[in-house]
Amino acid sequence: MPFGYLIFTGLLATGVLLVFMRSRPSRSSPIRVTHLLTWLVNESPFLAFVLLTASTALAILQYGVRSPVFLIAAGLALGTTSGLVVIALRAVRTQPAIEDGLREGLGPDWPLRIDPGLAARLHRRPALVRLLYAPFPLRHPGVERLANIPYADDGRAHRLDLYRLRGSPSAGPTLVHFHGGAFVFGRKSREARALLYRLARHGWTCISANYRLRRAARFPGPLVDAKSAIAWVREHGPRYGADPEHVFVAGSSAGAHLAASAALTPNDPTFQPGFEDVDTAVSAAICLYGYYGDIDEGGPAPSSPAEHIEGDRPPVFIAHGDLDALVLVEDVRRFVKRLRETSSDPVVYAELPGASHGFDFFDSVRSEMVIDGIEAFAAWVMISRTGG
Repeated sequence: MPFGYLIFTGLLATGVLLVFMRSRPSRSSPIRVTHLLTWLVNESPFLAFVLLTASTALAILQYGVRSPVFLIAAGLALGTTSGLVVIALRAVRTQPAIEDGLREGLGPDWPLRIDPGLAARLHRRPALVRLLYAPFPLRHPGVERLANIPYADDGRAHRLDLYRLRGSPSAGPTLVHFHGGAFVFGRKSREARALLYRLARHGWTCISANYRLRRAARFPGPLVDAKSAIAWVREHGPRYGADPEHVFVAGSSAGAHLAASAALTPNDPTFQPGFEDVDTAVSAAICLYGYYGDIDEGGPAPSSPAEHIEGDRPPVFIAHGDLDALVLVEDVRRFVKRLRETSSDPVVYAELPGASHGFDFFDSVRSEMVIDGIEAFAAWVMISRTGG
């Protein structure tokens, strides 16, 4: 009896069912359990389909098709496949959501201000065949990764990986990315690897940095680390091909909190102990499925980026899923509203249909489209800064 096949198919079927049941996440829902069960099928339905197909084929080879257990599991597999198709089609709606966000944040004529080929990428079709066999971002032969470069003096917490074109890289813009993990766990190069490799292939110098987690330092320790990484780019970046004048800061989940906080506190000596005179202002912030609330109430400094929204601040790109069960989209909308009410610089907000937390972990249709939007946004920022 193919009970293993039935159990595996039942788990995938449960994940698909929960995706559709979780159409409006709330604070009272068992968010962590539902997130784990739905994350794979929602953010990589192609991978889920490949696993389901392989499991079905293995069950047929081992047990045949006459077993009642197989027939029940096969029925579940058929229904699960139908659900995966719907989920995949919903991911395609990321493209108009990105375009709407860019139009609202940058103005209707934004495509005319950047390279036409770059603007046209928003309308391309991702390579579905590649996403089927390579759902995890792969190293690119044209990109080299320099690992574990120290940017401060606290061991592994102060190490960064640097991605750049192999050979003799030219001085391209710089992206500094911070990982997620609720300030409790996580490591550099876990999320956003597709983003790092894509930008590096196009001439950027990309950095993914560790920072001290909660067990090692309370807030503002992680923000001090983020600013230390930016300061490192200003001092040492040119040696690695980084342009210290065009520094973008980015992050996923908790890393988005750090990216937003760093962008909203340029050159604030409170968060730059020992390097108060270093310029830590950035060209823009890119925040993916971020949390923007307090992380250390009653600490020595306000720990929410929303507490630092004042005056002119750099442009911000925010992408968040409307099915995110870990950080509710309503909270992000309020943060975006406060940014737009206060800052004269653009705030691009793309609310992604059907997306959940962690959508940049896989190389997926959704993540490819988000990266297209990030590239367009960054090009607009650089041209605007140079008066183009």
